[in-house]
Amino acid sequence: MSKQDKILVIKHGALGDMVQALDGFASVRAGHPDAHLALLTTKPFAGLARAMPFFDEVIVDRRAKAWHIPAWLEIRALFHQGWRRVYDFQSSSRTRRYLNHLIPSSIEFVGVHPGSSHLLGDMTGINNRVRMVMTAEKGGCPATLATTDWLEDQSADGQDQINSPYAVIIPGCSPAKPEKRWPAEKFADLAGMLLAKGVQPVLAGTAVDQAVGDIIQSRQPNVIDMIGKTSLTGLAALLRHASLVVGNDTGPVFLAARLDAPTVMVMSRHTDPSMSAPYGKKAGWIKDDDITKITPEMVMAKAGDLK
Repeated sequence: MSKQDKILVIKHGALGDMVQALDGFASVRAGHPDAHLALLTTKPFAGLARAMPFFDEVIVDRRAKAWHIPAWLEIRALFHQGWRRVYDFQSSSRTRRYLNHLIPSSIEFVGVHPGSSHLLGDMTGINNRVRMVMTAEKGGCPATLATTDWLEDQSADGQDQINSPYAVIIPGCSPAKPEKRWPAEKFADLAGMLLAKGVQPVLAGTAVDQAVGDIIQSRQPNVIDMIGKTSLTGLAALLRHASLVVGNDTGPVFLAARLDAPTVMVMSRHTDPSMSAPYGKKAGWIKDDDITKITPEMVMAKAGDLK
């Protein structure tokens, strides 16, 4: 295939979803090595996508409301720019509308929505990472494990000031889903157990997680607070070299698992591990419908299984 062969992948975010999509991205690139491969994503993840070695072009989808006619005309025009095939990694109501109303019937569409020219079966109960690799395979691409060395900056964000062994604690998650949070007090108790074992706890996350980080540090002053202080590349370096990563159902935990750090995700009833368990050589999870019933001892026991 020549560079004139144009292939589009749709994946809007969030961070955990993008991490779970890496092997799917690599698989599509392996299946179309000489094509012009583009990703349609959202603005917060455009920079990350441009750093990936898979795409020739990254296009920002504004995900406009239905009444925003100019934006919908803009996205309709995008789909008339000579694409031969679209891989739908998002599998959302939005991409169903794109297929039904905006994408020309001449374009091959690989996805789960009725009307797809390459239609996948029922994906219920299939891990999101596996689903996206299967989407690539449905289009004839070989399943491929993505490299992650492009993501890491060893010199970033003061990581060299943290002595090993250290464990990264990720106590936050989406502000819209507080029910997925393990209590800050539990994280603090876990930090105390790590300190007793000679392991330095390090807090990580985004600035919106600072309040929960402050609670942990008030109970355990010897933890190192890196919340809001790392770039994505710095965070990747921090996670890759950790002796343990523990956190909620949130993007950085998926990233840690994908980087093959020993990782335990703490889950509530709002996470289905059959679809959303983290993927990696040393990835694990622990779940209780009442997340407050999960103890630090249970997390440490699970961590011991990952060594």
